[in-house]
Amino acid sequence: MPRLALIVAVLLAAATAAAQTPPPETAPEPPKATVMVPVVGKVFGAGSVQWRTDVDLINTLGRDVMVQLTLPTAPGDQFLLFPLPAGATQRLPDIIGAFSMDRALSPLQVTTFNSATSVRVSATVYAVKLDDPNAAVHTEPIAVIYGDPFFPVRTLYGLSFSDNFRTNIGLANLGDTPALFTIALQRLSGRNIAVTPITVPPGTLWHTSIQALFPLITKGDDFSVLVETGYRKTYVYASVIDNATSEARFIEPTFAVTVQSASTSQ
Repeated sequence: MPRLALIVAVLLAAATAAAQTPPPETAPEPPKATVMVPVVGKVFGAGSVQWRTDVDLINTLGRDVMVQLTLPTAPGDQFLLFPLPAGATQRLPDIIGAFSMDRALSPLQVTTFNSATSVRVSATVYAVKLDDPNAAVHTEPIAVIYGDPFFPVRTLYGLSFSDNFRTNIGLANLGDTPALFTIALQRLSGRNIAVTPITVPPGTLWHTSIQALFPLITKGDDFSVLVETGYRKTYVYASVIDNATSEARFIEPTFAVTVQSASTSQ
């Protein structure tokens, strides 16, 4: 066989063998589980108090895992990474202080590595009286989100705006694009008193009073707020605070299969 033909035959045989050789298998990505505490914070509030949040992590998985905590809307790249042995409990009083921050308000993302199931997470919020730091405090649990929180319409019930109580609304957008929320205030289900649109930038927690959203509302109790959005990676909550005692009541959203659109005013 001429030399050139021999070289071509060898190259063709090598190419055929390479084409028939299966590519090396890519190792599957290790599992991980993520849950969200919709809001944690260390901020000053009315009545000379400072609001703080405690977080507990309990490893009931039967094996050692690594856990990462992230504050996605806080300034800078805020995260903590540490091992959590099987059966152990990690208590983090004043979670914002654990990040070496003096003040912040953000959702808290808890990621458990090498596990399809998350460690158990609990969070409580409370007000410390700055003029009497030894005074007894009321702790209020914050509902932790273990699944996908998205639903096109979410409702916050039992809100108040009066001489005795005030209400704050929280809208978080952890997506990569601005998220439009349409917010409707109701006293009776299905009847909107007022409607306002709010655009929340990506990576932002928007936390404000109900009267800032609806400045023309009159005082009253048992309001509800209907929140409508088509954007995923969004979180909604409210808190009702007793003006005299600074005791807080956390309000998690309720989902309904059939609801009136927030953009429809009556």
